Amino acid sequence: MRRREFVSLLGGAAVTWPLAARAQQPDRIRLISVLMAFAESDPAAQSQVAAFRGALAKLGWTEGSNLRIELRWGAGEADRIRTFAKELVDLRPDAILCQTTAVTGALARETRTIPIVFAVVSDPIGSGFAATLAHPGGNITGFTTNEPSLGGKWMELLKEIAPLTVRVALLFNPGTAVAPQLFISSIQAAASSSAVQASAAPFHAADEIEGIIAAQARDPGVAVLS
Repeated sequence: MRRREFVSLLGGAAVTWPLAARAQQPDRIRLISVLMAFAESDPAAQSQVAAFRGALAKLGWTEGSNLRIELRWGAGEADRIRTFAKELVDLRPDAILCQTTAVTGALARETRTIPIVFAVVSDPIGSGFAATLAHPGGNITGFTTNEPSLGGKWMELLKEIAPLTVRVALLFNPGTAVAPQLFISSIQAAASSSAVQASAAPFHAADEIEGIIAAQARDPGVAVLS
């Protein structure tokens, strides 16, 4: 090889090597924020997180390599959920995974641009998260496992279990659960046909639950809303 050709080749290599090196470098690490509704000690919630991590790994997304996950536990506390929602959105993640209506609502108030994927939301349309089930629109989508007719099924099942039931308390925490409005029509229809009186029994702290159940002692019947 003549000297001029060698110098030209060397010069060309000096340009292409950095480009090749950059091409071989991995893409930037992606960030996913995860806000779980339950306590960190909840075994079912831990199983769900493990399944999520495992599914991502099968798709080639592994923590410490090309992925970072910021995980927070709401522990069923409304104030805690709101605090973590803001904290996770402020991290500017590429996407957010969350559970339940309360958690999704807290995140929705913090961002209208970051993609949010929810699970276990009872009424995504009524809650304002989706325009329609087929075309959610906006930055929020996900999965729903409840629908309004379930309320009637709860009443029917309770009456089968305890035929003498005449009063039913609808137990729910307004800060973290769906209010009875989603299920109330089907609940009332089923209760009326069974001569059962259904009434809302909201609570704000776990230590209130025992008192509500004790009040039902003479005519026991409790339905725990989602």
